[in-house]
Amino acid sequence: MQKFRIGFGYDVHQLQPENEFWLGGIKLDYHLGAVGHSDADVLIHVICDAVLGAANMRDIGYHFSDQDPKFKGIDSKILLKEVMDLVRKEGYEIGNIDTTICLQKPKINPHIPAMKKCLSEVMNVAEEDISIKATTTERLGFVGREEGVSAYCAALIYKG
Repeated sequence: MQKFRIGFGYDVHQLQPENEFWLGGIKLDYHLGAVGHSDADVLIHVICDAVLGAANMRDIGYHFSDQDPKFKGIDSKILLKEVMDLVRKEGYEIGNIDTTICLQKPKINPHIPAMKKCLSEVMNVAEEDISIKATTTERLGFVGREEGVSAYCAALIYKG
């Protein structure tokens, strides 16, 4: 009998000029970039949180503290690979990942295939098991004012 578990993740990062903008493991060419201790890839961070939560293994901050200098500026793909190693060590595999990015600009749709390909390779899961959606907030709130980016993720994991 397979055991299924569901996890949820939410994250926010401030946007500022002169920062790189990493999203879904790829670098976007945009005049604003996310601020964070690592590379501030909000999409990878929510995936990590959702997968860890589904496995009842706490959250990304517990495993990769923003107080630890060894994670300063780290590529979030490295963190995601480590998260996958942690949950696989416990016998779990990914059923599917469903994400939503909330961002006023730039438009994300053209970048989704590259993000899915990148995440699929890092996580060692099929691209068809990763859903990435994007929405604006109709110019409302911090996302609408282009002050930040947020993302949500639901993850289904299973143990066979």
